[in-house]
Amino acid sequence: MSAENISKFVELLSESLQKQTFVKLTLGNYRGKDPHLQKLLIRLVKTKKGSRLFFLYRFDTRDTAKNFDQEKALNIIIDILGKDFFSGHLFTVENDHQLDIGKKGRSRLNKGKPTFKSLPSIDHDREKNILVDPNSFYLKALGITTDRGEIRAKQHDKWKQINKFIETLDNLFENSPLADRRKLRIVDMGSGKGYLTFATYDHFKNSRGLDVEVIGVDTKDQLVRLGNDIARSSEFTGLSFVNGFIDNFDLKNTDILIALHACNTATDDAIFKGIKAGADLIVCAPCCHQQLRPQIKPPAMLKDVLKHGIMLEREAETLTDGLRALLLEESGYKTKVFEFISTEHTPKNNMIVGIKSDKTIDESRIRSQIEKIKSFYSIQEQRLDELLSANRNLPELIA
Repeated sequence: MSAENISKFVELLSESLQKQTFVKLTLGNYRGKDPHLQKLLIRLVKTKKGSRLFFLYRFDTRDTAKNFDQEKALNIIIDILGKDFFSGHLFTVENDHQLDIGKKGRSRLNKGKPTFKSLPSIDHDREKNILVDPNSFYLKALGITTDRGEIRAKQHDKWKQINKFIETLDNLFENSPLADRRKLRIVDMGSGKGYLTFATYDHFKNSRGLDVEVIGVDTKDQLVRLGNDIARSSEFTGLSFVNGFIDNFDLKNTDILIALHACNTATDDAIFKGIKAGADLIVCAPCCHQQLRPQIKPPAMLKDVLKHGIMLEREAETLTDGLRALLLEESGYKTKVFEFISTEHTPKNNMIVGIKSDKTIDESRIRSQIEKIKSFYSIQEQRLDELLSANRNLPELIA
């Protein structure tokens, strides 16, 4: 009885694909050998080679993605149903079908009213004046939007961050020396799950029509693999993810460096890498300002103000980012420090931007200001200042 219902279920899946009524397939109740695998989510994606079925393997702490042609996908599903996965939920615009496989060969196959009455978009079409398309496949694969292109209830803040970041990056690009370039190399240091990395590639490649290479760098192997899987399924041929650390990643010939929420002095490492690589645009959103706070000895006039922990913490954050901006200016960059999104959506909302400038820099004046600030607060060490000082005489750092 179990084998018969599995066959019927797969036939219904095959039929929905042929009739173009298929919405999605979820396989659950996993009893296989991997203790961390939870379920398998399957969607349809349109590629240059035709339609493919995109498999998202959802683990307890990570995701893995692959895509297959329909024939191979059906064979995989036949092989794992009743062996690894013991439930399946097929969604079509005609009916929903639920398969439950129990012990001793017993199973049930039920039919219900359709959850979805229209097919989700599998294209990358864009409406005019929208920088990020909610129907983009990568947003669905990353769990930001539903199959219908609707923002998931718990992802509205992330969605707003993505849109605001792309809007900000686009404006910075327009007002940088890169504005007339047709070819770009962008590196995202600490890319994480890649929400902004995907959106950056999609915007510059598909919306602006540029020849762009985007590299996401992260320390977690599973996130790198997931990013590459989704990039391949999206046919984002110029997007790749690599495993690496900010401080030892070999950054060369980079036009735009992005480092969002790199912890503590990792932001300094990223800025230094961007300066050393001669990046025209450096975009950072700092996180965890820990280096300066234990060093600060409040001047007499501020002693009673900075005796409060919260005030000292805020002062340390302001000094850290202020010094970073001054060090960028000393290195030949025009700088901006601003709040790029409301604290309602994320507490890590400050952004430091460096735009390479061809104007003459009064380095001695800026250096004098940096030293006075450090002396005033008894600051002995600042990571970016140390990195630049140690490499100041290298030819590649000369503006």
